[in-house]
Amino acid sequence: MVGLVSQENHLVALVSRTGRALQRYRKGRRQVVGYKAASVDLEAASSSEEDEIEVLVITSKKGKGMLFPKGGWELDESKKEAALRESIEEAGVRGIVEGKLGRWSFKSKSQDTCHEGYMFPLLVQHQFDFWPEHNHRQRTWMSISEAREVICQHWWMKEALERLVNRLTARNNNKPAPTLS
Repeated sequence: MVGLVSQENHLVALVSRTGRALQRYRKGRRQVVGYKAASVDLEAASSSEEDEIEVLVITSKKGKGMLFPKGGWELDESKKEAALRESIEEAGVRGIVEGKLGRWSFKSKSQDTCHEGYMFPLLVQHQFDFWPEHNHRQRTWMSISEAREVICQHWWMKEALERLVNRLTARNNNKPAPTLS
């Protein structure tokens, strides 16, 4: 699938990466990177207005529920670069990637294997009308409380969402953000 993306006044053809030949593995676990896309200024959001923040979820390619965009971290990119690439490929958004929310180990629902996932907040700056996977996925902006309900089948994504909410709450109360263990 090919999408066209504007990069600093240039039009660039973007093709979704496929296959796993270049993907990273650690101790036999495929490493994946994803993000929580927010549609408001993360600096301006207040903890008492949590549901005014919207996050982006997408449909699974296999049509089994909603999830946060994520995909393989490849050998020729950093984790943040992988998160940015996945944001364009799967959801058709681009923005600023902030510091990591955490790392999770989880079992694949479609394969009998374990993955290691990293999640980042992404402040969306641009949403494209067409993107590489627009024929295979739908994207939906929803409140934090709605997202908690639809992603509950993915415990680690729900935990990453709570870490995002905690980070925003700490930031807006002028407290240091909780550290990752």
